[in-house]
Amino acid sequence: MNSDGDATLPRAENTAAVALRPADSRDRILAVAYELFSRRGVRDVGVNELIERSGVAKATFYRHFASKDSLVMAFLELRDQLWTVDAIVGQAKLRATEPTGQLLAIFDVFGEWFLRDDFEACSFINILLEMGPTHPLGQASIDYLARIRGHVQALAEQAGLDRPEEFARSWHILMKGSIVSASEGDTQAAKRAQQMAGWLIEHHSK
Repeated sequence: MNSDGDATLPRAENTAAVALRPADSRDRILAVAYELFSRRGVRDVGVNELIERSGVAKATFYRHFASKDSLVMAFLELRDQLWTVDAIVGQAKLRATEPTGQLLAIFDVFGEWFLRDDFEACSFINILLEMGPTHPLGQASIDYLARIRGHVQALAEQAGLDRPEEFARSWHILMKGSIVSASEGDTQAAKRAQQMAGWLIEHHSK
């Protein structure tokens, strides 16, 4: 927890740098890519900017990443670990002991995230919409979104909820919808989603 009491999502501009401790060129490139892709998407960020910000030679960049798309793939993998596993699921599990409480705590984490000045929405949704579902990066984003749904389904199974896969799909709609609403400026989107989430748990309780 920092001095502002923020113990949830680390900031986009330093998350990868802290996690990777970029001592070598590959890690520096990936740390810069994390900052830029999470904030601006894929198409707006060029290879030349990535190279300049990373402080590496063009040959060094391409030695580590054969193409910009391969770097985006590495970014998505890192985003899944830092954002989905560590920040969202990890924080939710720290806030409650029971699976249903951990599910609801996801929206407490979201609520704090939505109020931050560096709120950057969900990179998987952003890249899917930017690149389309048939593009390899769009398909990879779909796969990572499915992993998020898998975490929810696992908690639903632990909670003994009925039809956990169907529950997870409905729950994921609430998660994605609240992120989009927050992007529109609704800072209370997480609270609204959490209320509906409570009704969904009741609906799936045996």
